[in-house]
Amino acid sequence: MEKSCTLLIHFDKGTPAIANEIKEALEGNDVPAKIDAMKKAVMLLLNGETLPQLFITIVRYVLPSEDHTVQKLLLLYLEIIEKTDLKGRILPEMILICQNLRNNLQHPNEYIRGVTLRFLCRLNEAEIIEPLIPSVLQNLEHQHPFIRRNAILAVMSIYKLPQGEQLLVDAPEMIEKVLSTEQDPSAKRNAFLMLFNCAHDRAINYLLTHVDRVSEWGELLQMVVLELIRKVCRTNRGEKGKYIKIIISLLNAPSTAVIYECAGTLVSLSSAPTAIRAAANTYCQLLLSQSDNNVKLIVLDRLNELKSSHSDIMVDLIMDVLRALSSPNLDIQRKTLDIVLELVTPRNINEVVLLLKKEVMKTQSGELEKNGEYRQMLIQAIHSCAIKFPEVASTVVHLMMDFLGDGNVASAIDVIVFVREIIETNPKLRVSIIIRLLDTFYQIRAAQVCSCALWIIGEYCLSPSEVESGIATIKQCLGELPFYSVSEEAEAIDASKKTPQSNSITVSSRRPAILADGTYATQSAASETAFSPPTIVQGSLTSGNLRSLLLTGDFFLSAVVACTLTKLVLRLEEVQPSKVEVNKATTQALLIFVSLLQLGQSPVLSHPIDNDSYDRIVLCIRLFCNTGDEIRKKWLQSCRQSFVKMLSEKQLQETEELKAKAQVSHAQPDDLIDFYHLKSRKGMSQLELEDEVQDDLKRATGEFVKDADDANKLNRILQLTGFSDPVYAEAYVTVHHYDIVLDITVINRTRETLQNLCLELATMGDLKLVERPQNYTVAPESSKQIKVNIKVSSTETGVIFGNIVYETSNVLERTVVVLNDIHIDIMDYISPAICMDTAFRTMWAEFEWENKVAVNTVIKNEKEFLDHIIKSTNMKCLTAPSALDGECGFLAANLYAKSVFGEDALVNVSIEKQADGKLSGYIRIRSKTQGIALSLGDKITLKQKGGS
Repeated sequence: MEKSCTLLIHFDKGTPAIANEIKEALEGNDVPAKIDAMKKAVMLLLNGETLPQLFITIVRYVLPSEDHTVQKLLLLYLEIIEKTDLKGRILPEMILICQNLRNNLQHPNEYIRGVTLRFLCRLNEAEIIEPLIPSVLQNLEHQHPFIRRNAILAVMSIYKLPQGEQLLVDAPEMIEKVLSTEQDPSAKRNAFLMLFNCAHDRAINYLLTHVDRVSEWGELLQMVVLELIRKVCRTNRGEKGKYIKIIISLLNAPSTAVIYECAGTLVSLSSAPTAIRAAANTYCQLLLSQSDNNVKLIVLDRLNELKSSHSDIMVDLIMDVLRALSSPNLDIQRKTLDIVLELVTPRNINEVVLLLKKEVMKTQSGELEKNGEYRQMLIQAIHSCAIKFPEVASTVVHLMMDFLGDGNVASAIDVIVFVREIIETNPKLRVSIIIRLLDTFYQIRAAQVCSCALWIIGEYCLSPSEVESGIATIKQCLGELPFYSVSEEAEAIDASKKTPQSNSITVSSRRPAILADGTYATQSAASETAFSPPTIVQGSLTSGNLRSLLLTGDFFLSAVVACTLTKLVLRLEEVQPSKVEVNKATTQALLIFVSLLQLGQSPVLSHPIDNDSYDRIVLCIRLFCNTGDEIRKKWLQSCRQSFVKMLSEKQLQETEELKAKAQVSHAQPDDLIDFYHLKSRKGMSQLELEDEVQDDLKRATGEFVKDADDANKLNRILQLTGFSDPVYAEAYVTVHHYDIVLDITVINRTRETLQNLCLELATMGDLKLVERPQNYTVAPESSKQIKVNIKVSSTETGVIFGNIVYETSNVLERTVVVLNDIHIDIMDYISPAICMDTAFRTMWAEFEWENKVAVNTVIKNEKEFLDHIIKSTNMKCLTAPSALDGECGFLAANLYAKSVFGEDALVNVSIEKQADGKLSGYIRIRSKTQGIALSLGDKITLKQKGGS
């Protein structure tokens, strides 16, 4: 069995000290050398060395030393050496140190007395302590508080020993007297702590006797008082009424630590609205008064817990919580916004949005480095508020559109997505949003934002003036045509064939040239002409953002421009009676399309146009030749219908999530309900009456009923041995966030007493046994419950294995029963989660660990296979159901989950149905750590064939 250790020091074994060298240094008179030798001796002992030859040397040469450092190191040495033999008897040489300890307890120096008393707190040998008790008790009345407070702790430690009550029979009575006369706050706290641990009734009696003076006590003593109150009220909830008054009185204490503990104690003991409101107000005060970011984050965690269980009370404090946004820390701001967004109601939405707008405007100052990220969070929060409460959208949408040209691309994307959703859900704002978007379109500098803005212009410009303004805006942002000097293209090809030293060439051929209006002409030259390589025409200063983005080779944006112009021209045909205007717009659009194709196929850019974008632009050109009603309907209606369907699915998904989060509780029909109106209210305060009401409500709605289902427990039981083994064992595995509890039942199936029965366990993976189970004696045909705690440090799949060893009176040898392995499944640590598509793509690009699993399954339907993977991996499918509809032979979906350790698990499923009907493809897993990627891959490989 491993021994407990009260001392832990890091030690580098690179150059281990030799015992003889340590001995020589201890025998010398050089104090620094002696200190160094003692440190080496202590470190060697902590790392498993015994060094028995040093004990006598230390007794002879170190005990008499007057140096304080040497004396402290001596006490550390005495703390860790073996003081008993194998049978548990005190070693004879330990008598030599008793006299030295007695002298130290009577030493004139206060420091020597204090550290010696502290050393006694870590001694467990009653034979060494017994002769020292009179000296310890004398120090209870010493004039120096440092000695008194350590003497009280020494008395408590001695009294808690197995033989302590015989060694110090009247210790609680003595400490109570000390407590009544003590003035030092630390000594008083230690005295009350001793009564709290060793004489519970005396501590309660002292507290109730001095209840009016609790607020005047020191911070340390008040913390122990709160701990006592929690312990008493857990064991006897009926008495919490008289203690809650003490807690409320301590809410005005000067110490912030006491205030924080008071609020936590109040929430744990009472569910009365008055108590919860007082605790929440206290947390809000701490949130504003404390400058430490870690404290703010802890307080926000507590407020988040209150929000989950008492949201009706937290709604009234939403503006107080929002004041935490004044902190420059992004984590605090993010957590604050997360709490507030779930507390927004029609009653406070206007105030919340007004404050968020002010915060957005503050970010324009550019004083802080992370203003862009903070602005993005605020925009997402305003977006969420506007979707929940459409009536506030009109007050924020125009302010948000000022940030379409934001340097932070993610922030600008959030704004344009917000605008896209608002213009569909708020038809009254359509005209004003379109006008504002057309006015600010030239400010946009990001291709993704431009693409989304162009889609909005193409879908929501409905009137003739809006359509014409949309076409004019796009033309202005594209600038003058062409995008490059076509007349020199042939020269560029010929020049590449010439020697690089020649700066001029002779041109005697006919070549095409493009005029200013876009028409072609033929030019003839027979003289030596200076040649310059083809250059991009940047356009005039009024040329806008689209031209700059297109000239970087963004051909997807070229296709979006073409599609938007096509929609606008088709809609212009519907709303504009003048055919001249329609023909003019059609001609201008065709000229732009041709220029885009020429730019894509020219050598002036680093890469040519991709096939998809090329086909899209060519399709737009062909549409003007054949614009039947069916094609017109597809282009002008179906795209918007798909967007509306996507929004409705998103709303439905959010509703389902809220339902899933809502706590479902059931009360049994025969549960007892106490009607507090029929109870005697004599002597009960208003807080106690409120508490009674809340308890009755919880009992009536089933909130006191445990969530765990007995049927689920049976599914978690694992058989560890066979039915024919002399010892039968089974384990119930409970997985908490960071540890695993094995509740193992061991049954003796023989008619003999099993002696020294020991459960020996070992682990593989990132699992660690917290403590080793002790030996037991099990009577014939009886059982024993053994609990084992195992710490978990990551989501890597682990294995627990071991055996049961026992002895019987008839057989001298030990019997070993090997146990079945317990596999700890990764599914116990991950749970479905949701994230935005942009966040998913960002993480996918950043995470370095990828596990690629080939699809190998007997399932023949793509959707059925995806559902099987989702069920097997306990992940959430981020891909919308509408995107998975239909039978096309292909399927791609993104899955997401989060582990209890905060790790993200990303999965992409890409499958295709082959000609023979079988599915092929890959499942790619990405994560930040190796463990979750490998474990999830193994799980998918095991489950994907369609097994259970």
